[in-house]
Amino acid sequence: MKHKQASARQPGPGELQPVFAWYNSGRLAEAASAARQLLGTYPSAVVLHSVLGSALAGLGRTQEAEQALRDAVKGNPGSAELLSNLGLVQQQCGRLDDALATYRRALAIKPAFPELLYNLGVVQDALGQPDAAAASYRKAIGLQPRMAVAHFNLGSVLDRLGQREDAVAAYRSAIDIEPGFVEAWSNLGASQQKLGRHDEAVASYRKALAIQPNATAWFNLGTAQRDHGLLADARESYRQALALAPAYADAHSNLGEILRDQGDTAATLAAFRAALDIDPAHGEANYNLGLLHYDMGELVQAIPFFERARIRDWQERVLYCLYKTEQWDAFRSRLAGMMAPRNNSPMLATLSAHHAVNFGVADGYGFCPAPLDFVHLGHVAALTDAHDTLLADLLRDVTHAEIEARRQGRLHHGIQSAGNLFRRSEPSFARLASLIRDELARYRAGLAGADCVFAQDFPAQIEFSSAWYVKMNKGGHLTSHIHETGWLSGVVYLAMPGGRAEGSLAGGIEFSTDGDGYPRRHENFPRRTLLPGVGDIVFFPSSLFHRTIPFESDEERICIAFDVKPAQA
Repeated sequence: MKHKQASARQPGPGELQPVFAWYNSGRLAEAASAARQLLGTYPSAVVLHSVLGSALAGLGRTQEAEQALRDAVKGNPGSAELLSNLGLVQQQCGRLDDALATYRRALAIKPAFPELLYNLGVVQDALGQPDAAAASYRKAIGLQPRMAVAHFNLGSVLDRLGQREDAVAAYRSAIDIEPGFVEAWSNLGASQQKLGRHDEAVASYRKALAIQPNATAWFNLGTAQRDHGLLADARESYRQALALAPAYADAHSNLGEILRDQGDTAATLAAFRAALDIDPAHGEANYNLGLLHYDMGELVQAIPFFERARIRDWQERVLYCLYKTEQWDAFRSRLAGMMAPRNNSPMLATLSAHHAVNFGVADGYGFCPAPLDFVHLGHVAALTDAHDTLLADLLRDVTHAEIEARRQGRLHHGIQSAGNLFRRSEPSFARLASLIRDELARYRAGLAGADCVFAQDFPAQIEFSSAWYVKMNKGGHLTSHIHETGWLSGVVYLAMPGGRAEGSLAGGIEFSTDGDGYPRRHENFPRRTLLPGVGDIVFFPSSLFHRTIPFESDEERICIAFDVKPAQA
């Protein structure tokens, strides 16, 4: 005679009621204790294992929580909810691959599970799978359109993927659902800032501050104001950040950069040192202190700061200091170690080329061995078209727009603007940037077949990494320099002084493979001088020395200079 197997006994509603009462009231320790007691009587009760796991997870006892949830899943392997909870605990334990596998098991059971899809996206993003994460967030939003946090996370992923317009739309969706979502306002501002929409970025940061004043929001506002050329406003925003968070090393460092641009050397030094007192290994503060000594000609003192910074072009800066102080053996040893298959550092190209000519040795750095051959003089026709207002618009905006000046040690009898003109909202700057892009496309076409990295790696997509105006008065000039952080540099001329003697090149621009007081053993360095007129535009490799020849006219010399730094570089 066959006997039926008795089903496992399960607790009744009355027995479960205290467990749920403890759990729902947030008294997790009591809930866990009550669940354990009942499991002594009902060891196969899935609901008790589930509540126990959730309570232990809430108490931070993740290993015990995972075991309890595994027991629950064992009792009910077809429950997507239990698998979701197990995956969440594995995620909290940092076992992301396990969590990913568990979430996928749950989705196979219940594909239309928005919270699960959201958690899957978080894990995929943490595992370096941003495209998959974006797809998961979009599926979650499709099922639950008012999940603000999914819109927010989607925006974060899209921003890192470079899809910034889509990121802006995602952040706006999060804000439409939760108008007080301060992090979404802040991230929206960051995406707008990267798109060059600085007025909108400032407004978004101010909205975040209105909701919840905090140091990060003030810091972000300061960065937007600085990019917009509003140095005084940026300075105050960084000080507001420091008032709320005195140990904010990044804010001290950025404040130091503002003070440096405003010419306050003592306060600049104090700000950078304050950042290093908080974080001695702070890359930006060390780099900035290196630059401060570098700009003051204290090259030996600059070297250890660059060595500690280890960011951006710190190695080239050290190499420069060694070359200028004639530490030849150390220079050559470092130079040899910095050669690469694709030689794409303009600053290193300058140093390598000067050393080669100076000492009569081969130049092994292939960025742009003959930079004078790549100097290009063109013309922006709209600037001299009598029926076009572009020149007048630019001169008006250069004179009257709310753009602050920054100190520039190489500039004499003149001023230079702060921020990036081509990221501003004035239509004149935007139109000029577009016309320059057109001229750059023609210039790039002429590089075809050139045997150097400068030409071969110059991409079709142009990014203006910086753009500024320079206004000079009588006696004005810029001493010899290169643009260390550019790839290609350029100048477009809005006003040129007259009254020069016949044959004079006063007010012109001189190019050479020698300059900036580099130590030289002979004078055999080539030079080329151009005397541009209004509307003319000049392109040249950023590795090439250039200077402005002083002029004595009472008329102003006004130009807009810019650097192009391709993403590949």
